[in-house]
Amino acid sequence: MNKKIPVGILAATGTVGQRFVQLLADHPWFEVTVITGSERTVGRPYGEGVNWKLLGEPPPKIANLIVQPTAPGLGVQVLFSALPTPEAKELEPAFAKAGHIVLTNASPYRMDPYVPLLIPEVNPDHTGIIPHQRETYGWEGYIVANANCSTTSVVLPMQILHQAYGLETAVIVTMQAISGAGYPGVASMDILDNVIPYIGGEDSKVESEPRKLCGTYTSGKIQLADFVVSAQTNRVPVFDGHLGSVSVRLKQSASSEDVIALFQQWQPPAVCRDLPSMPEPVLIYRPEQDRPQPRLDRDAGNGLAWTVGKVRPCPVNNIRFLSLAHNTLRGAASGSVLNAELLVNEGFITS
Repeated sequence: MNKKIPVGILAATGTVGQRFVQLLADHPWFEVTVITGSERTVGRPYGEGVNWKLLGEPPPKIANLIVQPTAPGLGVQVLFSALPTPEAKELEPAFAKAGHIVLTNASPYRMDPYVPLLIPEVNPDHTGIIPHQRETYGWEGYIVANANCSTTSVVLPMQILHQAYGLETAVIVTMQAISGAGYPGVASMDILDNVIPYIGGEDSKVESEPRKLCGTYTSGKIQLADFVVSAQTNRVPVFDGHLGSVSVRLKQSASSEDVIALFQQWQPPAVCRDLPSMPEPVLIYRPEQDRPQPRLDRDAGNGLAWTVGKVRPCPVNNIRFLSLAHNTLRGAASGSVLNAELLVNEGFITS
């Protein structure tokens, strides 16, 4: 690429917005030229207004940018949205209508039938719905959504199994890091020495989103996958890394040895193998009895790889396994950056 594509970050002062700043500061394809923030920070240099929570300091070339109001007409086409859910629900369609390409981490439009719920390694062909989204809603731009971070942690091995053998049912229990709650997260006296077996709205997301991600795109429609998911989500005293315990019933029989070999031999779709942020390998199988573990495995592939382990027969269903992904990277900002890279490769974003 001869010239970097100018991009903006919506809600750049929040925790997900800060991840975007960190990831895009030296990106080979994108250059951050616009950032937005709260009324408190508008009109001030980003480095002065942000309460930086990541290691180090804000990147100097972004720290000097003046924070803009979050409104359409920002002068760049591509926007990475870290907006909270209520603001995203209201503002993201307005940005799309005004001609912006919105890569969102928020949940309101994930299950919209015309919005791709995208993970490049899982369902790159779902970008085909974009022209139908623009036509249906009369938008000059469009919205592409990230999956929920807990869904992301388990959906790649589910899709690999679904494509190879077909899934009938999945029972998923998650152990989710406190960083998934945003800053300041969960009160220490609630989470220390404890597990909280409730995360608002999370069970339903883990039950619905895998069906869309693993669904099929044909003729302007995304047909949801026909398997059923039962989910129980839990907050645990781990800082980063969502771990999912999954038990699946397959449509075709397969041994645990078959499944391990499938995971070890799997390669991502050709269309996304050369994206600049793509990890190598994407899926790591750990044969040890006590892996994956959040502290040991969450940063694999710069926080973009899945780590899978403990593939065993299940006495109730067919196969059970553990799957881990970094929730604030693969499950949030880095996932959106990869989505944008895929859109460039497919011609939906141009310089």
